Amino acid sequence: MAGMISKSVLDDIRFRCDIVDVIDSYITLPRKGTVIKTLCPFHKEKSPSFSVNRQRQMFHCFGCGAGGDVFKFVMLYEHTDFPGAIQILAEKAGVTLQYEKGAGPSEDKAVLLTINEEASAFYHKCLLQSPDAQPAREYLKKRQINSEVAVDFMIGYAPEKRDFIIDWARQKNYPLAKLELAGLVGKREEDGGSHPYYDRFRGRVMFPIRNEQGRIVGFSGRTLLQDAKTAKYVNSPETPLFRKSHILYALDRARRDIVETREAIICEGQIDVIRCHQAGFKTAVAAQGTAFTEDHARMIKRYADGVVLVFDSDNAGRNAALKASVMFMQAGLAVRVASLPQGEDPDSLILKQGANAFAEALSRAVPAIDFQLNLLLTQEDIRTEIGMMQACKSVLATISQSPNAVQRDVLIQTAARRLGVSAAALQVELRPLLKNQAQREATTPPKPPDSRPSNEVLLTEHLGAAPSLITLLELYLPVTMITDPLCRRLIEALRDSQHNGGDVMQLIAERDDAERSLSCFAAQVLSAPAKTGSDGTHKEAVESLILGFWRAELQRRRGALEQQSQSAADELTRDETMAQASQLTTDLKRLQRWETGESVIRLYI
Repeated sequence: MAGMISKSVLDDIRFRCDIVDVIDSYITLPRKGTVIKTLCPFHKEKSPSFSVNRQRQMFHCFGCGAGGDVFKFVMLYEHTDFPGAIQILAEKAGVTLQYEKGAGPSEDKAVLLTINEEASAFYHKCLLQSPDAQPAREYLKKRQINSEVAVDFMIGYAPEKRDFIIDWARQKNYPLAKLELAGLVGKREEDGGSHPYYDRFRGRVMFPIRNEQGRIVGFSGRTLLQDAKTAKYVNSPETPLFRKSHILYALDRARRDIVETREAIICEGQIDVIRCHQAGFKTAVAAQGTAFTEDHARMIKRYADGVVLVFDSDNAGRNAALKASVMFMQAGLAVRVASLPQGEDPDSLILKQGANAFAEALSRAVPAIDFQLNLLLTQEDIRTEIGMMQACKSVLATISQSPNAVQRDVLIQTAARRLGVSAAALQVELRPLLKNQAQREATTPPKPPDSRPSNEVLLTEHLGAAPSLITLLELYLPVTMITDPLCRRLIEALRDSQHNGGDVMQLIAERDDAERSLSCFAAQVLSAPAKTGSDGTHKEAVESLILGFWRAELQRRRGALEQQSQSAADELTRDETMAQASQLTTDLKRLQRWETGESVIRLYI
């Protein structure tokens, strides 16, 4: 069973993916160099506090605290987990992923992916061969989705049975708990006795949902019933693999064409997307059972400079197009909206009038602000003062969402021309909106206080600046006295790097967890402003910190002895205990200076 990514593959990806080049592909870095500073992409700020260190292959923001290696940056920017970041970086680097057996979350996800792939093939086989699937085949024939398209998109059918996929799983020896985790079966809330599970998808045409890498992460099932009480579509629930806000239907097959054209076609449903691809419009994608989100816009932004929205022509479709326009505009994308004939959607238009009619509709797509104005001019009488003010207010609210000053200026010019007012007047009204928005964005939640002991963090900072001082710790401070796990792990990495001559960032990367917490902490520590100016003063600081650790330790021991003396059973034991406590008091005084404290430390190690 495919499981965890092999270490050699991770090393290869890390070697090929220079962190400066990777970050520069997401945000434009101002200049090349060893350490580059720019505005942070993870929080709003006016002064640059985000640094990228090419030599150490790490990034850190002094404003919001984000930091880590190249994997952590992709995880934060793409809103993905470690395996997802590996997939993205592997593709950037042209590395073929290889897996090895292992335990943990990666292994669990690999099992769920395999279950989804095989279940999809089973549903697909049922559609093509099972007598029970005849209504599904007739439905697809009516929708003019032929067998070739059904095979291409792996469309399947789930019969109207409560145990169709359950029986299949038992034959394959897959635990039903795994199928529940994959979202293929549900579990009765009440006592289910010996049959607690049931098929989630029943009597539905099945559309497999793939992630950007083409792996099946969930399903969307379309009912064949006309019953108004029955949900038209049932989607997989949120699972370790499937998050609706992170999925765009058919993006796996559309993204290469999107990169070439720099524009994506955004539809509302799977059938629309399938019809578009079938007719040669290969850049079509759709959201998966949810409204478009910031994450969807971010995904498109990786491949495109703009989008053209092709939603249903009814009121709901127009309103959805307006909301989606704002979302994509906020991501810095150019947005156009195509208007279809009344009552048509991409699927029906292509079927009735052909691909040329759809291409013509795309060519007539107007900028989002024009689309909004077309609607406003049917709703407001701009010949009246109130109507004009309302129209301007609505348009400016949309324009203010754009983060790009050039785009805002273009939109202002368009709105001014259409409304018959001066661009200067609209600019005046726009300024307070931008100011209020900037104030809201700048008001970021305060960083949670660092729960790590300040002396331990400070010690790691000095050791990071002068790693050779790790020998002082080995002589005078057992690593077990470092209570914070990340501080201890970083110090151990610095120690092993000193002894073995290896690159400390390489060691950190190899020992990191799936959240890249060690890389993030290392970025914070190694990017900290210099506390002193030379190795000599670093040495004095480390010695002072070591003395502080031992003072705290001896104070703890003295307190324990004083409590012990109070509960002593006899006077002799009490006197001996107090004598030991008195000696600790003497030693504590000697621990004020390194010249006298060094010999004291040697007594207690």
